[in-house]
Amino acid sequence: MDTTAGLVLAVDVGGTKLETALVDAGGRLVTGSRHRRPTGPTRSPAEVTQALGDAVRSSLAAADRPVLAAGVGSAGPLDGAGGTVSPLNLPLLAGYPLREVVERASGLPAVVRLDGTCIALAEHWLGATRGARTSMGVVVSTGIGGGVVVDDRLVTGRSGNAGHIGQVHVAVEPGEEGHGTTLEAAASGPSTVRWARRRGWTGRSGEDLAAALRAGDPVADEATRRSARLVGQAVAGVATLLELESVAVGGGFVAVRHDYVDLVRASVREHAVHEYARRVEVGVSALRGEGPLLGAAALRHRADLLGAPPARPLPV
Repeated sequence: MDTTAGLVLAVDVGGTKLETALVDAGGRLVTGSRHRRPTGPTRSPAEVTQALGDAVRSSLAAADRPVLAAGVGSAGPLDGAGGTVSPLNLPLLAGYPLREVVERASGLPAVVRLDGTCIALAEHWLGATRGARTSMGVVVSTGIGGGVVVDDRLVTGRSGNAGHIGQVHVAVEPGEEGHGTTLEAAASGPSTVRWARRRGWTGRSGEDLAAALRAGDPVADEATRRSARLVGQAVAGVATLLELESVAVGGGFVAVRHDYVDLVRASVREHAVHEYARRVEVGVSALRGEGPLLGAAALRHRADLLGAPPARPLPV
């Protein structure tokens, strides 16, 4: 679909919030079109559907030219062929028909992909990995997501879940078992807060961690350093596997400390066994908080970068 003369409705569904906006072919958000609604683990499908419909209609009301299609990024896993999602951080949404809901609310044909996949696409199109043939985008937030571009093509996999770096296992403290050893379970914002609280820290959020860190709290320092170190450990593995040229690290939790990405970069250098993997460039996302929406829009505006569409549903 040629969207150069029109707009794309971008939708991003995450563990804390959902957002919608209209995006033009140059990657600019239409003024007044960006809208946000809360999500969260206790939100029912009906509540999310209502919130999503409200946000979509509010965004469409700001259109100053035709809106031709919708691109949707979501926490996963997902069934890319069927357009349903089962976000780990939104347990009540298992099997949620996200594509159908967006199409019904907007009246537009929609494509659904992982939020991390969308981030990688946005960074390759407009951001920190532009110009690299093989790259990765990593988002550290309520969860940890990622996506991969190989030889200038987005990698999606047979069900649409390729690039899910948050679910790879990392080396953590003795005694951690099962899902506690995945990158997301060990290093995401909420996981890092829980790790610090188990060691006597009394705060309750990433914002509290940042404030404690500024005040010199040693547990907050250790917890946030640990998060960055584990992210770097996982990135080193992917860099070794795919010989990545560039990695963009973004997401709300990255702001917990000013040197978070520097610590990720140092961890990559420490954990990569081969010199070619150590050469990967690790930088801060260049897209600020707009990355997820720009990536969702890129599913339509930059469809030339997409690989083969998902062809099989997830196994039941």
